[in-house]
Amino acid sequence: MAESFPSSVTSTSHPSTPNTELTLLLPKPKDGDSDRIGLTYRQWLGEIWILTKAAIPVILAYTLQNSLQTASVLIVGRLSPEALATAAFSYMFAMATAWLVALGGTTALDTLASSSFTGSHDQHDLGILLQRGIFVLTILYAIIAVVWSFSEPLFRALGQEEFICVQSSRFLQVLIPGGLGYVWFEATKKYLQAQEIYQPGTYVLLVTSPLNVLLNWLFIHKFEIGLYGAPIATGISYWVSFLLLVAYTAFVRGHECWGGLSPRRAIAHLWPFTRLALLGVVHVGTEWWAFEIVALAAGRLGTIPLAAQSVIMTADQIINTIPFGLEVATSSRIGNLLGAQRPRDAARAAHCAAVLSVLAGAVILGILMGTKDVFARMFNDDERVVRLVGEVMPFVALFQIADGLNGSCGGVLRGMGRQWVGALVNLLSYYGGALPMGIYLAFHGWGLGGLWFGNCVALYVVGALEWVIVGLSKWDKEARRAIERLQAGGIGMDESATDSPL
Repeated sequence: MAESFPSSVTSTSHPSTPNTELTLLLPKPKDGDSDRIGLTYRQWLGEIWILTKAAIPVILAYTLQNSLQTASVLIVGRLSPEALATAAFSYMFAMATAWLVALGGTTALDTLASSSFTGSHDQHDLGILLQRGIFVLTILYAIIAVVWSFSEPLFRALGQEEFICVQSSRFLQVLIPGGLGYVWFEATKKYLQAQEIYQPGTYVLLVTSPLNVLLNWLFIHKFEIGLYGAPIATGISYWVSFLLLVAYTAFVRGHECWGGLSPRRAIAHLWPFTRLALLGVVHVGTEWWAFEIVALAAGRLGTIPLAAQSVIMTADQIINTIPFGLEVATSSRIGNLLGAQRPRDAARAAHCAAVLSVLAGAVILGILMGTKDVFARMFNDDERVVRLVGEVMPFVALFQIADGLNGSCGGVLRGMGRQWVGALVNLLSYYGGALPMGIYLAFHGWGLGGLWFGNCVALYVVGALEWVIVGLSKWDKEARRAIERLQAGGIGMDESATDSPL
């Protein structure tokens, strides 16, 4: 293969190649319990280090990626409060629809591309999966684009202010061309991550993040386009990010698995990919939508709770990049190991990811609890807002461990191609109990704290259930299923009946 596991066990680029459970970093086991215990201990530490190294650039990349629209909102907010509200609402709606397709739909690549990299006979199959992903995700995005085009009556039905209904609809229409660049950028990142190449997304966004600030200032203020200069500038930034990532792949690293365009193979066997993509959208969306419902409910509690909710949500969006980054790294790692037919290594990686997420969550919990009474002052000087944030922050801090477990175990399930399990657990936990309970408590004496208590309960239920499911998994069977999934998608099969790459 073009790439190998940089610090892991014997890399397997062919499913029939004999493989071993020993890592190249570790000595062969000797007789005696102490040697076996020492070997196991070093294997676990080595796996945790592999996941940490993979997760850090992914976390940085998603932080920078979120900064593109955050910067856009801040710059457009200088026009007027109405412009600020319109931009914030529009990007929120984009996140809950199109960006959900990008981040949820591409989990199909987490599953299939990572397994293909280590389990397919032909390394160019990974390039076919990228083309298939772009094709399927473009169709899904086109459906969202139609919704955006006719969103004005939808916003009225949601009870939004008239200026929001008119201006946000127009804002999203202008954003449609640029949004496709976001989707393709995310798909290309997954193609590289399947090869254990995690850094390029960060490199690219270190360039496009300041460029995005400049473009927003130019289009909004210098060229005097105003509000609608924001989606133009941000859309250009998304396309520049995609093109720079393609350039990195073509000229630096990652092109070995491309193999050229092959349209007939790319659009064949679409259903297995589409099914995983749709389940991925539901898996991610069920959690995101629950938090959006909490935000809408907070707006009905009054001005102070709404202001406190805005502070808490801003903090949570930043913090959430940590479990999300670990989730992405974990899904690629599990897919790689299952494709390589190394079930015991995959099982160890799954539990290492869970342990790592608990440790990270505990650190974040400590930081939030230590700053709960002063945190809100970074955003607002109103003592009522500061006090309410301090009262609610313990719930937010407490669920960080569960949120980390949700991310790591959710990543394991994606690597196993079991997005439906995560989606089902989310649906039952959030909508079957915790969310209604939180809303009930909010309007029966608990206020904003009730809403976040409900989310806290949901996250602990999800995290615990998913870790139990991961622990009960039959890893030998999951390794066989990884190859069966590839074959169902026409990957690793005889190519004599297909067209040649262009």
